[in-house]
Amino acid sequence: MPASDDLRRELDRWTRHLASERRLSPKTLEAYERDMRQFVGFLAERRGGPASLADVGALKPADIRAFMASRRMGGVGSRSLMRGLASIRSALRFLEREGLADASALSAIRGPKLPKSLPKPISAPSARRLADPDLRAGEDREAWVLVRDAAVLALLYGCGLRISEALGLRRSDAPLGGQDAIVVTGKGGKTRMVPVIPQVTAAIAEYVSLCPYALAPAEPLFRGQKGGPLSPRIIQLAMERLRGALGLADTATPHALRHSFATHLLARGGDLRAIQELLGHASLSTTQIYTEVDTSRLLAAYRAAHPRA
Repeated sequence: MPASDDLRRELDRWTRHLASERRLSPKTLEAYERDMRQFVGFLAERRGGPASLADVGALKPADIRAFMASRRMGGVGSRSLMRGLASIRSALRFLEREGLADASALSAIRGPKLPKSLPKPISAPSARRLADPDLRAGEDREAWVLVRDAAVLALLYGCGLRISEALGLRRSDAPLGGQDAIVVTGKGGKTRMVPVIPQVTAAIAEYVSLCPYALAPAEPLFRGQKGGPLSPRIIQLAMERLRGALGLADTATPHALRHSFATHLLARGGDLRAIQELLGHASLSTTQIYTEVDTSRLLAAYRAAHPRA
């Protein structure tokens, strides 16, 4: 990073703050650090030498606009630009709290408009079939592997988990022996309790009974064919094969099962706040997008069926 020692030192403190107090996930933290390296590099090039703490402390709106424009000209999309702006805002506000910068330049900056993209859920019948190991009975694979994949997909749809959350479960987390809920570790290391329906419990129990590896309580619940932790890519590939078998669109990904979980709950009268808790969303506004999905589905059905539509 083309930065002076004092700026580098303060940005290191900022990243430690994000990790320890804000509890950002490792991937988000990596993205924020990358955004700031790019911004500091831009400032250094603009000033003809390493950027200093004083340079960052005296930023003008024109500096930030010029950086955003250069990134846009480099082909960077609106979502990445928005995250880059969030990274700069976070760093400046941290420095302002330390009495080292003035973040007022940010008040004159408007973020780029994001294209509106609604989640694309899978229909309930298709989502249920995806968790049926018999659908892949013709594949040349061991029975326990098919049952394992079905159990993971059942967790994604039946509990609304992210794939990283499902594969992060340990054997001791499995909802067996009368348990009707699991504790899930989500983004930023935050935990939440999620109820488990009997169909999901049955799928996991079948997998555990067939798995050829000893599943110690503190070790990963889901294993690869050689006994190591199961890779998300294996589930993505399984989903691709199932997508072809059911004639589903390319948008039918493992994460789409989480979208389906939320959308189907909402369609059946689920409370938005409760769905927020189940999904582990920090903000209700993130969950509210599913109300738009449900409305759009109703309108599509209306236009397709109403004689005057």
